Amino acid sequence: MSARFELHGTFLSGPTYKVGLMLSLAGEPFDYVHVNLREGEHKQPDYVSKQRYGQVPLLIDKSNGRQLCQSAAILEYLADKIGKFGGATLDERLEVREWLYWDFDRLAPPIYRTRAIKAGYRKGGPEILEMCAAEGALALATLDRHLAGKNWIVGEGVTIADIDIYGVLAYAAEGGFDLSGYVNVTAWMKRMEAQAGFGAQPGLLPSASREAA
Repeated sequence: MSARFELHGTFLSGPTYKVGLMLSLAGEPFDYVHVNLREGEHKQPDYVSKQRYGQVPLLIDKSNGRQLCQSAAILEYLADKIGKFGGATLDERLEVREWLYWDFDRLAPPIYRTRAIKAGYRKGGPEILEMCAAEGALALATLDRHLAGKNWIVGEGVTIADIDIYGVLAYAAEGGFDLSGYVNVTAWMKRMEAQAGFGAQPGLLPSASREAA
């Protein structure tokens, strides 16, 4: 039986990793289609017809033909359809959504941007790096305070808030961020890494297309 979900992306993409991690933690096999960004595959008409923003990731639910983009929206969709990691109550689901928006606004930009600059994917001088370092430190301090006395970001178990934010912090070192001073964050990351189905990146996503095992 073929896999229900087909994930399009690149193994270097943090947002693609978030979706792959969600599927892995949920025990959902998925087909993977590598999108060659260097050759502009993400800007070709056929791809843009499925992913309107011409970005990665793209998730196709083959059970109903839905084509979904933007990692946070995909995580919410998967939580709804799979019935896992969405939050146990309405209040939890609302708080989960708040953290998804917070991550996109405060945490992901400085870490992803700095990583891209250091890797040579984007241009940016010392002033940009300094700004990102300051913004990232503020966001990490906020998260560290929130996690004091808590095992998970929302509620009593893993939610897509944890998956989404882990999918940023997995790349923190590549952006030059030292997490060792954020003891609550590092302890939480270890709890995430101990979950059944967890897959680290690199490793979880391949560098070439593959069908589900």
